[in-house]
Amino acid sequence: MTVGGPVLVTGAAGFIGHAVSERLLARGERVIGLDNFTDYYDVALKEARVARLVDNFDFRLVRGDIASPELLAELVAGNGVRRIVHLAAQAGVRYSIENPFAYEHSNLKGHLAVLEAARQAGNVEHLVYASSSSVYGERPLGGSGFREDEPCTAPVSLYAATKRSCELMSQSYATLYGLRMSGLRFFTVYGPWGRPDMAYFGFAQKILLGQPIEVYGEGKMARDFTYIDDIVDGVVGVLDKPPADGEHRLLNIGDCNPVGLMDMIATLERALGRQAVKLMRPMQPGDVTATYADISAIRDLTGYSPKVALEQGIERFVDWYLSEIEQGGRGPMAAVA
Repeated sequence: MTVGGPVLVTGAAGFIGHAVSERLLARGERVIGLDNFTDYYDVALKEARVARLVDNFDFRLVRGDIASPELLAELVAGNGVRRIVHLAAQAGVRYSIENPFAYEHSNLKGHLAVLEAARQAGNVEHLVYASSSSVYGERPLGGSGFREDEPCTAPVSLYAATKRSCELMSQSYATLYGLRMSGLRFFTVYGPWGRPDMAYFGFAQKILLGQPIEVYGEGKMARDFTYIDDIVDGVVGVLDKPPADGEHRLLNIGDCNPVGLMDMIATLERALGRQAVKLMRPMQPGDVTATYADISAIRDLTGYSPKVALEQGIERFVDWYLSEIEQGGRGPMAAVA
């Protein structure tokens, strides 16, 4: 399904970026993947993800900094890029407290560089970018899911603040320059090839090593865990539905089924066949009690409907994780081998 020029996917070595690139390639698209392979977590895992893409003739990997306006301008205008999936960012709520300037660089300068490249090219048909459920701030679990038209004025982490800032920058560029944009508010994404800093991934490592796990919020938190294949369905579905000129829309992309942290741990224990030693800890700065996506808007636009329940998704993650160990381990899996 090749439409015009190649799709630029930023963060192509990341969890979601490599999965989106793989899906686009599978349907006949050409993809330019940009990533700078930061060491926020083990680079070996990023290299292993990209290794799944580079043998495809229609994939081109560019190693570079998302916050370089010159590089972005050249990639977009110089390659006839008409569609952009911008997923590169400095992730992690807690890390934003330790290293705030990494978020200023990657999230704010990086997003602005993408916006400017699209503006200067003048013919970008659709820019889809990653936002986050963290923009909603602290919300108790209960009632209906978080809706896109709710005010998002009280971020509880710098990460959330940068993501909300990206949404506001996008709105201004849509208004000023007529760009077509869709911002996707991702809710907790999990699955094979995921990020080692995510709770389910780190818990699996420690349980297999017989080490205790730290359960924050006294286990009373809940997350709208969303399997990676369902996320990719949503991203590609939105990419195929560009808005009108000058329209900037925000869409939740989640499972619409929040699960308690203790229930997730129990699911992981069953899949691993081992019990975790749990150390109960208070809520950490920057964390929120619950996330819960109202997915009415993306469902009405694309037919998006999550298919993978948490138990099935965790089983797939564990199968992948154990197979990596059996093969000698890559990066963060090597410690368990």
